Amino acid sequence: MPEDEVLLRARERGDELGCPAVSPGVGALLSVLAAALRARAVVEVGTGTGVAALWLLRGMPADGVLTTIDAEPELLRAARTAFAEEGLAPARTRTIPGRAVDVLPRLADDAYDLVLVVGDPNAATDYLPEAVRLLRPGGVIAVDGALHGGRVADPARRDEVTTAVRELGRAVRADRRLVSSLVPVGDGLLLAVKHGRDDERGAGEPAPRSR
Repeated sequence: MPEDEVLLRARERGDELGCPAVSPGVGALLSVLAAALRARAVVEVGTGTGVAALWLLRGMPADGVLTTIDAEPELLRAARTAFAEEGLAPARTRTIPGRAVDVLPRLADDAYDLVLVVGDPNAATDYLPEAVRLLRPGGVIAVDGALHGGRVADPARRDEVTTAVRELGRAVRADRRLVSSLVPVGDGLLLAVKHGRDDERGAGEPAPRSR
């Protein structure tokens, strides 16, 4: 899907700052997910220059709020510029500076429709327990970069980042609270839906016996 001038300028700022953005295909899928979920509360880990955030906000209802977290103040400033160019009301976004491992525990349980992790699949396994806690039943976790340039599927690749991305996939599949799929768009988008409360069981917990 072609991007308009606001998205293209945000992407160019990312290139200038050495921060690659999600592909247009991933962005379009995120927008569809946000619309399908009627997502009024979204958390993004890894703001970058606001490309993924813009795609999400375009799919969210007019009263939806995006909370986005990044440790780099320069990137947050670039994202705020993109939000202003989009004409978004200030109340539509919360930009929080800091490390996600420190910020996520401060957010409310079962309060979000979608949690997106962008730009650091190496650390996504650390964010997974918090992401599941934050989601309402039926909410979605999305992790960009889950194919890691095709290296995840190559058993000969055993570097630290590739191993971490594989471990994330295993952790998601092992968690009985989640239903997951890896979508081959961009560099791979890992999606996982949180079960409703009546269906939730912890990771590794056996299913109840039939009578």
